[in-house]
Amino acid sequence: MALLPCRALAQAPSPAPGPPTDRLTLKEAIERGLRANLTVLLAGTRVTEAQGTAERRKSLLLPHAQFQAPAIYQTVSLAAEGISIPSFPGFPGLPQVVGPFLTYDFRVSASQMLYDPQDYRNWKASQRAEQAARDDLQDARDQIIRQVAGLYLGAESAAAEVVAAQSRVDDSQALLNLARDQHNAGVATGIDVLRAQVQLATDRQSLVEASNSAKQTLLVLARFIGMSPGAPLELAQTLQFGPLAPPPLETALQGALAGRADYLSLLAQRESLEQQIKASHARYLPRLSAGGNYGGIGGSVGHFAGTGAIQSTLTMSLFDEDRQGERRELDSRLKRLDDQLADLRLGVEQEIRQALLNLDSAADEVKVAQEALGLAQQELKLARDRFRDGLTNNIEVITAQDSLARAQENTIIALTRHADAKAALALALGNTEKNYGPYLGIQ
Repeated sequence: MALLPCRALAQAPSPAPGPPTDRLTLKEAIERGLRANLTVLLAGTRVTEAQGTAERRKSLLLPHAQFQAPAIYQTVSLAAEGISIPSFPGFPGLPQVVGPFLTYDFRVSASQMLYDPQDYRNWKASQRAEQAARDDLQDARDQIIRQVAGLYLGAESAAAEVVAAQSRVDDSQALLNLARDQHNAGVATGIDVLRAQVQLATDRQSLVEASNSAKQTLLVLARFIGMSPGAPLELAQTLQFGPLAPPPLETALQGALAGRADYLSLLAQRESLEQQIKASHARYLPRLSAGGNYGGIGGSVGHFAGTGAIQSTLTMSLFDEDRQGERRELDSRLKRLDDQLADLRLGVEQEIRQALLNLDSAADEVKVAQEALGLAQQELKLARDRFRDGLTNNIEVITAQDSLARAQENTIIALTRHADAKAALALALGNTEKNYGPYLGIQ
């Protein structure tokens, strides 16, 4: 049920036609926020970065091949190569430096790591880190949905305040007209007219303040979802009460951790650390690789001799003190993640219980506030009729208007709290991006 009919935020007409106004629904605002908000964009770049890291780690386990074609113009010291040529009497001997000469070598080489447990574990760790980055991106998107819903709700609430303020201005204007008519008929006094003028001026000031506040909320909303703050914007929806049947507490608690992206991210980070610890253990294990090359070598392009080699290499680390420090670092990070996971499990339960309590309480508040609003409207009607009939002065009417203003304010607050509690529950339950529609009143 809508609180009040829609009205324009400002009564004065614009001096000249401007660009068309964008009527924004909550669903459109969320979609814009998910596309353009900086938090989501940055989280997306971290996923891409993690993908690149995983690909680089994987490449260490794959074959590597390359082609080389050097042309070498050189001289060679035979003595440096360990070749000693004796000299004889009457013979000057051969030179100790031979050359220069030109050598061509066209060669293809390849290598393959056959067994490297450390690089393998590091690759598995990077895969889990990539998953953690994806979960962080999803958590960022869920948080943006919650924040956009909150900003949109704040704008709806501010718009409802404008509507309520405008209705009070209309009531005060009607009271002033009635007071003048009564005064002209000799039924009311001048103080009744003056009192009605003061009330109208007060309500007009409240309308100006409410209108400015509503425009400010639209600026904040536009900026958050990537729109120009100066773009003409109005809400396509009004503040409404939408009853919601929440899931049972036990069901909500059981499914929340499986659907909460922030919790899943911590789990993936922990799995990545476990793989890094295994990689640290593997630093002392042997690594086996194989490689080879084949090509042609010769002194001219037309004369090559085919040569090649095949080799295998076994590598073992005999002493590496750095491993102890690395292990302490990883153990400390693992303990920190375990503490975060334990704290988040408690936090998720608290958020769900709190959202359910707020939802029930706000629903009761809405019911009571709407009943009070109806009574205040009746009170104002009766007071106005008594003043029109000359049974009393307009103090009763102004008092009834103040009561109606408080009832309108309480109704807006109650509706806002109820809608906000639904949005908070949607975030607390997890899988927010998939399931937020029913909680935010979106079909």
